[in-house]
Amino acid sequence: MKTAPTVYEQPLNERMRTFLRLDFLYQQTLYHEERADPWSTRAAMSSLLEILAITARGDIRSEVLKELERQMAVMHEYAARPGVDGGRLKAVLSNLTNLRTELNSAGAMFMQRLRDSEFLNAIKHRSAIPGGTCEFDLPDYRHWLDQPFEQRTEAFNGWMSTIRPLCDAVTELLWLTRGAARPRPETAAGGTFQLTFERENPCQLIRITLPPDTHLFPEISGSHHRCSIRFMTANDVNIRPVQTGDDVKFLLTTCT
Repeated sequence: MKTAPTVYEQPLNERMRTFLRLDFLYQQTLYHEERADPWSTRAAMSSLLEILAITARGDIRSEVLKELERQMAVMHEYAARPGVDGGRLKAVLSNLTNLRTELNSAGAMFMQRLRDSEFLNAIKHRSAIPGGTCEFDLPDYRHWLDQPFEQRTEAFNGWMSTIRPLCDAVTELLWLTRGAARPRPETAAGGTFQLTFERENPCQLIRITLPPDTHLFPEISGSHHRCSIRFMTANDVNIRPVQTGDDVKFLLTTCT
């Protein structure tokens, strides 16, 4: 069985940082909520509460709606180009339209129901303390975790239905952003690579693809104007990683 290449991503603006964090937590929540054991439910709950914390900073819903509108405008421009798969383009536009409608319908205060939940708030406040969600701290939480999986799932699905319009939209936007750019081969001479972006067409996200069996990983720093990449080597977690002195071949994708 062929192992997939390793892809590292670096956001280059605050909106993309927020989107990637939200999607990471959302996928983590979806993974754990499907598992019946109480430890997985705890992990899913932890991710859900982190999503609530992120959405409490600024107007994330407005940012997502703006990006949906931008991507829809891009899709409409594609319609005039020769060789475009009209059926696929229509499906993408339809999905974006549905996501926009659902997020608009949710309203600006769509998260308030979760933020007003005494049960969730108690877990959130105790989670700030190391080990703070033990059964002696939150006996009602322990009691809920002891309920049959079907009962926990019903409650969790109710909470997820609130965040799903936002998170599904973010997942779709990230898919479009990644898919709109094509990777190109590059070489980091001596393990370093410098990249400058066009000011008129700023980059939102860069992706670095390495072979699956590599012992290297990239350290990326920069902004939407320029960035620097250093390829580090680490074979032992007890030894600090160091930059390789070798030339490194990789695939670079710049997503606007």
